[in-house]
Amino acid sequence: MKDFVSSIFNDDLVEARRILENRIDKIIEEKLQLIGIRVAEELDKDLTEANVLKQGRTKLIRLRIRKGKVQRRVKKSAVKGFVFRFGKLSRMTPMERRHRKMGARRAKIKRKAKMGQSIRKRFRALQRRKSMGV
Repeated sequence: MKDFVSSIFNDDLVEARRILENRIDKIIEEKLQLIGIRVAEELDKDLTEANVLKQGRTKLIRLRIRKGKVQRRVKKSAVKGFVFRFGKLSRMTPMERRHRKMGARRAKIKRKAKMGQSIRKRFRALQRRKSMGV
């Protein structure tokens, strides 16, 4: 902000305009990110409520709906510690629970690493775009 004010006092209006445009771009980018996060949360809430039908001890999850038709549906257990096997609910073995827990931990670490990788790539692409003046 000091640079902006000092450039106006020094009659360097081109520099003042550049500083002001950069600041406005940053503010707009932050606001758009916040709006995007809010919209994603709203859509996620709507999708999860509409596509999951609870039927007693089971849940019917409609994963993909195209043109009003359900293309993919999955039955899952609504009871913790139980899985759907051969059309019936059966209790998970302790070994399966342990494997799932370990797999979830490993998946969490991999997801975090992949997200970092995609953020780095996006940042690099944005830098290239900025250098080209886009």
